[in-house]
Amino acid sequence: MIARLTGRIVEKQATRLVVDVGGVGYEVHVPLSTFYHLPEPGGEVTLRVHTHVREDAIVLFAFATALEQQVFERLIAISGIGPKLALAVLSGIDPADLVRAVQSGDVARLTKIPGVGRKTAERIGLELKDRLKQPWAADAAAMTGEGSGEAELRADLLSALLNLGYHRALAEKAVDGALVAPGERTFERLLRDALRRMS
Repeated sequence: MIARLTGRIVEKQATRLVVDVGGVGYEVHVPLSTFYHLPEPGGEVTLRVHTHVREDAIVLFAFATALEQQVFERLIAISGIGPKLALAVLSGIDPADLVRAVQSGDVARLTKIPGVGRKTAERIGLELKDRLKQPWAADAAAMTGEGSGEAELRADLLSALLNLGYHRALAEKAVDGALVAPGERTFERLLRDALRRMS
């Protein structure tokens, strides 16, 4: 079983990469949450890998962080949710936001993920809540560097960008970039920074 790959990106598409490792090209599928943090083709990358074995194929799913992989593996353990849908979920919501939505029972937030209807959202919320016990959720928040105040600030910034009509995945990337940049931690300054990153 392949659990980790370190190599050079030779092909890069939105949810698919080919990574050259010692002259062997591995095709891996990635969520957008990983894609946005990858270097351009020719760059070196290290990815965590989930090897999915089917009767007719062996498919590799790759992730930039342990949190993404853990959420993916918990999603595919739910009846009726396969790797393709799990990847779509991670492409439509930040993993830490997914954890928070599940913990708070925010089904409406889950239904905003493309491809996730209300019944699927309710099933994800119900089944993941048991799998994401409180210590694990706390670890998820720590892995994203967010305390409660930071999480609220991020949510407010993201809401502002979404209300302006920006795509969620791009807005999340801009907000995360603004939050890690040096400078004042005011909403106004961070929003200006995020908007600059979107342009």
